[in-house]
Amino acid sequence: MPEQLREHIERILPLTDEEYAFVISHFKSRKYKKHQFLIQQGDPVPCHYFVLKGLLKLVFTDDTEKAHIISFAMEDWWESDFYAFYTQTKATMSRECLENTEVLCLSLEDYKKLCEGLQKMERFFLEKATFGFLGAQRRIISSLTSNVKERYEQLLKQYPSLIQRVPKSMIAAYLGVSRETLSRLYA
Repeated sequence: MPEQLREHIERILPLTDEEYAFVISHFKSRKYKKHQFLIQQGDPVPCHYFVLKGLLKLVFTDDTEKAHIISFAMEDWWESDFYAFYTQTKATMSRECLENTEVLCLSLEDYKKLCEGLQKMERFFLEKATFGFLGAQRRIISSLTSNVKERYEQLLKQYPSLIQRVPKSMIAAYLGVSRETLSRLYA
């Protein structure tokens, strides 16, 4: 039983051994290689993923085939195309492994069973969703009010290890600028 998930949950609420055994019974472990996709745009989204090990990017590809990096995910992060997962529609984004990755997968059916069977997990997921929403709002406001240098510095401050693991070209795409623009800021 991966203790990493238990430690993650217990940062928000305590679990007995029996409760944790119930929780972990709803997850399946999966491993992916670098460049494999957990989710591909246009496909169904079967799971909500908890990242045990590795690094991933969430990408939206527009009608002109331009790829927009929406987010990155690393250890102890929850990721999916949440809209498609919860509405059981086709993915609007792709989730690709940037490193060999190990995740715990939670299907929508198991998510519902888990929340019905252990009400405190419903509270846990609500808190995680709330903080995810707050982070998304903060990113939107930053992209509207901050220049590229300020956004880069915010990213450095908030996720210092990410900068060491992701090429500058992807950081530039995440910030919505060219690699050259980002390089000029730090030349």
